[in-house]
Amino acid sequence: MPNEKNNLNSTSILILDSDTALETTQSKADLVWHEIQNAYRTKRILTGMLGGIEKTETGSLIAIAYYKEFRAVIPVTEMMINLPQDAAHDYGELALRQNKILNNMLGCEIDFLVKGLDTPTRSIVASRKDAMLKKRQIFYLDKDSSGIPKVHEDRIVQARVIAVAEKVVRAEIFGVETPILARDLSFDWMGDARERFHVGENILVRILEVQAENPEKISVRADVKSVEGNTSIENMKKCKVQGKYAGTVEDIHKGTVFVRLSIGVNAIAHSCYDARTPGKKDDVSFVVTHIDEERNVALGIITRIIRSNI
Repeated sequence: MPNEKNNLNSTSILILDSDTALETTQSKADLVWHEIQNAYRTKRILTGMLGGIEKTETGSLIAIAYYKEFRAVIPVTEMMINLPQDAAHDYGELALRQNKILNNMLGCEIDFLVKGLDTPTRSIVASRKDAMLKKRQIFYLDKDSSGIPKVHEDRIVQARVIAVAEKVVRAEIFGVETPILARDLSFDWMGDARERFHVGENILVRILEVQAENPEKISVRADVKSVEGNTSIENMKKCKVQGKYAGTVEDIHKGTVFVRLSIGVNAIAHSCYDARTPGKKDDVSFVVTHIDEERNVALGIITRIIRSNI
């Protein structure tokens, strides 16, 4: 006798709301697969998550993107990872650097175009490069009725965070990747960008400069801080010479200690009265000796380390 459980389908299941069709896992998957097939036929860009990195049997590197549970294979040559030309002569070093970049991108959103489908196995081969070039054409080169492209200087746009390091965030802005350095991320002292920005999130950036010759040759410069605004200017009014404030050490460079005061002010300490040496993320007591209005920075001395960040 056949197993009755295995023969169940959505029409044989009696549900509480008899007017509503019950979507099974299989029927949902069928709908998504149909959507992917349509995207393949119409060359529509799909957006998925970069979920894995693998090596094929021949040793080639592939990226794995997931679109609603379906796995799309993207060869590393189709990921549009641009490296300096000096790495190109050494394949071993090139593969290592590509792998490192992909590792940093894990968890980010990426666009891709479906390049091939195998319906029996429901496997997908895709290209991020083709999707990025298509978006570049639409957003940087095509012009609207007023003769201006969608992405232009001084426009605020949404960008994807695709990688984050201590002093830089790598963002993808409509098909173009660009690094945003820590000094352009915030007016506040920022010791580690990884504490504020995360792979996979969307952020608002202001376009500072665009150079667009053709889809292959486009560069963008952008910042985040001009969108957020500088609260330190207003906060500086709360800061008084000889005032003592709590703060956190954000960075140390060549003996200069950069402190973010709890009142929302950037401060620089050139000396420390505590016998211990201040370290990053230490909570400190700071006395203001001078206010540099031109740079909007308080200058002073660390009188005591309240709590060491060990």
